[in-house]
Order: sequence, then structure tokens, then C-alpha cells
Amino acid sequence: MKVKDSFEKLNDSDGFKKTEEKARPLSTFWLAIGNLRRRPSRSVALASLAAIAAFVLFASTILAAGMKKGLGSLKARLGADLLVVPVGYDKGLEGILLKGEPAYFYFDKEVEEKIKGVQGVKEVSAQFFLTSANQDCCAIPVQFIGFDPKSDFSIQPWIEKSYSKSIKDGELVIGRDITLGENRELRFFGKNYLVAATLEKTGTSLDQAVYANMNTLFDLFAAAKDRGLKFTKNIDPTKSISSVLVRLEDGFTADEVTHNIRASFDGLQVIKSKSMVSSLAGNMQIFIVFLYVFSALFFVAALISLFVVFLLLANERKKEFAVLRSLGASSKKLAALVLAESALVCAIGGVAGTALSAAAIIPFSALIAKALRLPCLLPSVWTIFVSALLCVGLSLALGPAAAALEAVRAGRRELIYLIKDGE
Repeated sequence: MKVKDSFEKLNDSDGFKKTEEKARPLSTFWLAIGNLRRRPSRSVALASLAAIAAFVLFASTILAAGMKKGLGSLKARLGADLLVVPVGYDKGLEGILLKGEPAYFYFDKEVEEKIKGVQGVKEVSAQFFLTSANQDCCAIPVQFIGFDPKSDFSIQPWIEKSYSKSIKDGELVIGRDITLGENRELRFFGKNYLVAATLEKTGTSLDQAVYANMNTLFDLFAAAKDRGLKFTKNIDPTKSISSVLVRLEDGFTADEVTHNIRASFDGLQVIKSKSMVSSLAGNMQIFIVFLYVFSALFFVAALISLFVVFLLLANERKKEFAVLRSLGASSKKLAALVLAESALVCAIGGVAGTALSAAAIIPFSALIAKALRLPCLLPSVWTIFVSALLCVGLSLALGPAAAALEAVRAGRRELIYLIKDGE
């Protein structure tokens, strides 16, 4: 009865066709809305398919873009061509940089000076590692990284983006994921330390680390020793370091200098930063390809599912189409109605799925990166906005693509057959 009333309003004194030409966009739209509202269960089911497809597509797009950005951030953060650690601790260093696994290991500080004299070495800078138990500020153990301001070329350029002053003794610089109270202090090993700055987000485990100069690290080490932490025994922090960062002279390759260092020292492991990043990039690329393939397959599955649903609904709607045709609706009008309904329901589903995906991915990107053990840094707002529009647009197109056959069949069938089939 509602369908009949809708079309009777279109039949003015000039005839149905004339009114249809004047009001076609509005009448088709509102009639489609009315049909969807009259069948809420069916509409919700169709919208849900589009929503799931949009959810998966948006999540895959943002995660892939975030991982690429995170990898670029890691490359910029390393700042060294080679990293030297004690033999057997290369995985420990990778754990600190890539996996958020706090670690500590030490060797003689004199090694730093000796590496300076190796052919092909331009600059060196030592770092000192320390870990803590779970603290009030953090849900996980904290990685401390001490650096020498006089020689450092890796951490200070990063700090300068957030803090222009020099880091004083007793001050800390923290990663973006560490919670800071209003008093700008953190308590470690029973002592309070002032936080001078919070660093830009990198999308890596370095966002959960604490940085300080060597004097502050020695103070933290002494506090840890007073607390009875076992790893502090037999270690003199003033004579120990955890790693040496190396920059190469122009004209020397990483392989050449690695060979020179290994030939000069026993008990050292040399890690090529490019090799480490390349290995990570390879693993990341496999995961990104998997994301895209999974999204494409899911989108095709949603398209097929919607196609089957619209095909099954075709028989159910023959009587409705017969009524509309008997009231003067043209074949084009019926086709437009089917396409409008499918576009509306999939647009609603696309918006809902994209919004839910954004709510699930954006606030928890750090946790997702940690679970995947891959760097992930959220892309720019513009990239997220464009990705959202793309997902909604593809979802909107999903409906008409799936309903195209039903629209064509509804438009082509003669009125007499529609009435006969709909009886």
C-alpha cells in the first residue's frame, strides 16, 4: 500500500512520465529508503557484509602504510652503519630495537677507543644498557639506554626535534609510549628523576625506552645495585659499555670495515644496520602482501555473497516490481531503484565498517605492532582520510556491482511476466 501511495503522488495532471522526469532523483532515492526501512533485517544483513569488507580493507591499508612509515622511522633512528656488541648478543640488540625486549650486556669500554683506530671507521659512540622491573609508569619492564653527549650521533639528533637544550645529569628523556605524571617525574629503583622531554613517536619498541647521559645511567645502575639486582654484580659501569655505534669513512663499505673489526678483535659481533633493516623489510613485505591478498579475497567473497543474496531476492520481489510497473514505473526506473537500494545499504555498511576499523586500529596501533613484532607508525591524517574515503567508495560500488544483474533483469522483464511470476 505504501508503494502504491508513493507512485500515486507522482501521477499529477501532466502524467506520470512528465513528473518522473522532474522528480526522478528524489523519488527514486526516497523510495529506496522506504524499501530498506520496511525490511530492516535484510538491510542490516546486507550492510553487515559491506561493513566487514570495509573493516578488513581499511585495517589492511592503514597497517601496511603504518609499517612502511615505521620502517622509514627505524632507518632514520639507527644513525649508524655498524653496531658492535659482544658475541652472542646480536639478537639481544635486535630485540631492543625491534621487538621491545629489554636486555643488558656489557664488555670492556676500552674497545670503543680501539675501534676508533680501525681502518674505515669515521666516528664511534658507545651506549650503556640497563633494564628495570615493572614500574608504576609502565606495564612492561623499561629499557634504559645511556649515551655519551660528546660523541653521540644517533640519539641527540632525535632528542633535538623535541628538546633544544642539553640533557643534564639526573634528567631523563622518554619514548612516546611511556606514561608521564603531572609532576614530570618518574621513579626508578626508589629514586625520582625529572623528565626533560618526550620524544617523537617512532612506531618501534624505542617508544618504550628511557634515555639519559652516562652519568645518569651510572646513578641508575648504582640504585639498582643497592636494590640487590643480581646483574649488577661484578660490573663496573664506568669501565663497561653495551654497544658501539660506528659510522664509516667515505669510500669504505660496511663489509670491508666489518672484516677489519673482526680481524682486530675477538669476542665481538658486528651487525650491519642495513642488513638488519633489509631483513626486517623482507619480513614486513611478506606480511603486507598477505594483508593485501587477504583483503582482496575477502572483498571478492563479499561481492559474491551479495550477488547471491540479490539473486535470491529477485524472485521475492517480482510481485513488488509488477505493482510498480502497473503504476507506470519504467524499466529504467526499476533498475535505478535496485541500484539505489544496493548503493545505499553498502554505503551505510562501508561507513560503519570503516569507522569501526579506525576505532580498532588507530588507538591500538602500538599494541598491534608489538604483537606482530614489526615497527608500525600511524600514517598522516591525510593518508588516513584518503584511505577511509577509498574504502567507503569501494563499499558503495560493491552493492551496485553485485546487484547489476538483478537490476538488468528487473528492467527488461515485460509487465505481463512480472505479474504472472509474482502471483
